[in-house]
Amino acid sequence: MRILSRLLGKVIKQGTLAITYADGVQERLGAPSPGWPDVAIRLTDKAVPRAIVSNPELGAGECFMDGRLVFDEGTIWHLIMLVTSQTALERGTALSEPSLIGRAGERLKHWYDNYNKRDRSKANVAHHYDLSDTLYDLFLDKDRQYSCAYFTDPETVSLEQAQLDKKAHIAAKLALKPGQSVLDIGCGWGGMALYLNRVADVDVLGVTLSEEQLKVARRRAQEAGVADRVKFELIDYRDVKGPFDRIVSVGMFEHVGARHYREFFRVCQNLLKPDGVLLLHTIGRLDGPSSTDAFTRKYIFPGGYAPALSEILQGSEPNKLLPTDIEVLRLHYYHTLRHWYQRCVDAKAQIVALYDERFYRMWTYYLAAAASGFLYGSQTIYQLQYVRNRQTLPITRDYMSEAEARYRALG
Repeated sequence: MRILSRLLGKVIKQGTLAITYADGVQERLGAPSPGWPDVAIRLTDKAVPRAIVSNPELGAGECFMDGRLVFDEGTIWHLIMLVTSQTALERGTALSEPSLIGRAGERLKHWYDNYNKRDRSKANVAHHYDLSDTLYDLFLDKDRQYSCAYFTDPETVSLEQAQLDKKAHIAAKLALKPGQSVLDIGCGWGGMALYLNRVADVDVLGVTLSEEQLKVARRRAQEAGVADRVKFELIDYRDVKGPFDRIVSVGMFEHVGARHYREFFRVCQNLLKPDGVLLLHTIGRLDGPSSTDAFTRKYIFPGGYAPALSEILQGSEPNKLLPTDIEVLRLHYYHTLRHWYQRCVDAKAQIVALYDERFYRMWTYYLAAAASGFLYGSQTIYQLQYVRNRQTLPITRDYMSEAEARYRALG
């Protein structure tokens, strides 16, 4: 048995994977099992196994992108889920202390990968968020919420409703009052800012580093007739002038970089009024500090990093921001990504026409791999609520559920 088959054979016990090598030899791994996928792949040249074995994080994705790893049965979604389901975080064996060299190497890689300097931040944002508007329209909801939705029932709730419910869930945690000023850090295409203004009668400043997102957000505010109350600026959050009653940040903290967490929270603390509230929604990791996988770092989110909860708190604690509520949304992003992936598959012809086959394969690999991270890996979503003054909010969470129900009723 060849080395790639031997390595994968140690992992795949349920479900089957058939590998056809470039010389025509086929090897079959695993065993048929109800509920587990059967996948068949073909490697088109002799260098593919070496590329995958030598650098699994990058090799498999690049070979798939380049059309050197093709499917005779199943899809990239099935392959990734087949492998990762059998190495899930919950399936760990007995633990041992990592070596000193291993710990040092991981920390060094983590520190280097997460040095997100100002002059690099805008370019990193543009790499991903300044892609064609048409692409995002093909797989996002109508409001272009490019972050984790909130599924009250994953089997029956649509993506559109789940994204609307996400906005209500976040708005409720802000404890908003009419006329307050809100800063939206990393405002995307403006959906959250416009929503907060609509349901809570607040004034919002959204800031972004994406020129394409800024154009759309400003146009939407004009079309809604609220450009005097919902404003958008192309500016680094560190250059914003306050103060604000509330700060919300959804899906932006992943681009701050671990070396800048203290700076982020210091800026937020200085921008908040004494009775202000901050709501941070971010992808995070369940198993402690690490580093972004090579494929995501190279092709999808350069400079991106999902923090451990410990890293977030290490950034906020020195800046006298007091955590008042922490929620862990474990599986909601898996269900979000499941919808996005299927919409991309359904829109394959349009995406290929917009870019090419290689881009389509890259994008679907990214979505499938991300989904597996939330279902089987270390990825999760954290929502953290902070205040400057512990007296600011009620001492029970009832106000959140009451406000959330009120916002949902508004639609």
